[in-house]
Amino acid sequence: MTTRSRRALRLASSSALAMLTLAGLAAAGVRVTLSQANAPAPSDLSGHLPVNRPTSGGPLVVAVALGTSGTIASDALAPYEVFASSPKFSIYTVAATADAIRTRSGPFIVPTYTFADTATGRAPDPDVVVVPAVDSPDGPQEAALRAWITAQADRRARILGVCAGSAVLAATGLLDGRTATSHWSWLGKLRKEHPHVQWVEGRRFVQDGPVTTTAGITSGIPGALQVVADLAGPEEAARVGRVVRYPNWSVNGDTAIPTQSFTLADLPVGLNALIPWGRPTIGVALTDGIGEIDVASTFEIYATSFAARAVPIATNAAVTTKHGMVLLANTPQDAPSLTRMAVPGSGGAPTLDPQLREWGERHSVPVDAVQPAEARPAFDAALEYLSTQTGRMTAVSAAKMIDYPVGQLRLADHARSRIPLLLTLGLGLAACAAAAPVAARRVRESRRQLVRSPAPEGTNSSTAEDGSPAPSPTPIARAQDLSNLAQALAAPGTTLSG
Repeated sequence: MTTRSRRALRLASSSALAMLTLAGLAAAGVRVTLSQANAPAPSDLSGHLPVNRPTSGGPLVVAVALGTSGTIASDALAPYEVFASSPKFSIYTVAATADAIRTRSGPFIVPTYTFADTATGRAPDPDVVVVPAVDSPDGPQEAALRAWITAQADRRARILGVCAGSAVLAATGLLDGRTATSHWSWLGKLRKEHPHVQWVEGRRFVQDGPVTTTAGITSGIPGALQVVADLAGPEEAARVGRVVRYPNWSVNGDTAIPTQSFTLADLPVGLNALIPWGRPTIGVALTDGIGEIDVASTFEIYATSFAARAVPIATNAAVTTKHGMVLLANTPQDAPSLTRMAVPGSGGAPTLDPQLREWGERHSVPVDAVQPAEARPAFDAALEYLSTQTGRMTAVSAAKMIDYPVGQLRLADHARSRIPLLLTLGLGLAACAAAAPVAARRVRESRRQLVRSPAPEGTNSSTAEDGSPAPSPTPIARAQDLSNLAQALAAPGTTLSG
C-alpha cells in the first residue's frame, strides 16, 4: 500500500470515528428527550378522584376520544374548551378503559366514560367525535379506538380529526375517497401509506361531508369553531371565537395557511431535541378552574420546542379544569427537581396555590406568570413567554410546529448559552475520537523506536549516558537478553560463577 493510500485510509477512519461519535451522542440525546416527553405518573392516587361529568346539558353531544398509546394533550384540550364554551353543546372524554390516559407532554386525563358505556347507554351517543393524534394510530393498541370511531361514523356522527388524528381516521378507512389534511410533517408519510385519500396542504382545515380534518395542533381550534358554526350557527361560533381568541379567525374566513417544511431556521429546536442535557425542568402549576387552552398552550410550547421538560404540578394529584375535565398532576413531593414554576392562565402568579408558593420559596424555585398583566390569547402568551427564555428563533420555530400565526406575537430576543456550550463539547469529543487513531499510531511508533535504539558506548543497563538511572527494559528487550544468555550457556566451556 502506497503512502498516499495509507494517509487516505487514516483520514477516512478518523472521519468515520468522528461521525460515529456525533451519531452516538445524537441517538443518546433523542432517547433522553423521548423518555422525558411524557409527564411522570402521579405516585399518590389514594384519595377519591373528583366526579368526572359531561359539561352543561346542551342538546349537541361531543365526545373527545382518547387513545391508550398516548394522546397529544393539546389536540384534546383545545377543541374541548371550544365546544364547552357553548351552552349548545355537552362534551365528555371517552377511552377504551376508565384508567387515566397518558398524554404526550401533558397531564394525565381521566376519561368521563369508556367506549363500552356508549354501547350500554350509560354515556349518551355523540353527535360529534373529536379524534386527537395518538402515538400508534394504526397499531393494535388502538384497535378499540378505531372500531369505536367507525361505529360512531356509521351512526352518522360528525368526525373532527385534529392534527395527526387524521392518521387514525385514515387507518379506519373513513377517509378513503375523501379530501383531508394533517400536520404538515405527516403529509408525505400519509400520502405513501394511504394513497386513496386526497391529501392537501396549506389549509387550516378541510371539510368533506361529515368529516373535518385540520392542520397542526392549534388548527383544532378553528376546526372546532367551524363545526360549531355548522351545528349551532355562525352567530354562536362567532361568540365562542371571541372567547377563545384565535388570531385572524372569523366565520367563513380564509382557510389558507403557509405551506411548511423543515428548514435551517428550525435548527434551535432540532438541537434542543438532540442535546437535552442541562435543559431546565419547568413545573406547570395547575389549579382547579384552569382553562383547558391555557393548559394546552403552556405544555405544547415545550413539547414542540424541546427547550425544557414540562411537568404538571399541583397541591393535590387531581385537578378539575374550567369545564370539568379531570387532570392528574404531580405533587411537589413526587415531582422531579424543578428549575422554576410557570403559572398559566389570566390570573398569573397571584393565583398560585399558597402551598405551592410556600414550597417554591422553601426550595428556592422561582415562579413565573405565563400571561402578562395585559391578558393575551393563550398561545400568544405561551410563545411570548418561551421567547423570553430561548429567543425569537426558537419561539418562531415552535409556532411553525403547531401551525400558529406569528404576525401578532411580541417576541423577545434572548441569547441562549446551553446549546452552543454543549454543541462545542460534542464537537470537541468528536475531534478527540477522530484523532485517536493517529495518536495510537504515534505511540506504537515511539515504542518501536525505543526498542530498536542501541545503547550508547560507555553505558550499562542500569546507568544512562549522563549517569542517571536508565529506564527499565521493555518486555521485548528482556526477551532478547534471555535469548543471548541461553546461547552463552550453550557454548562449550561455559560456567556460572557466583
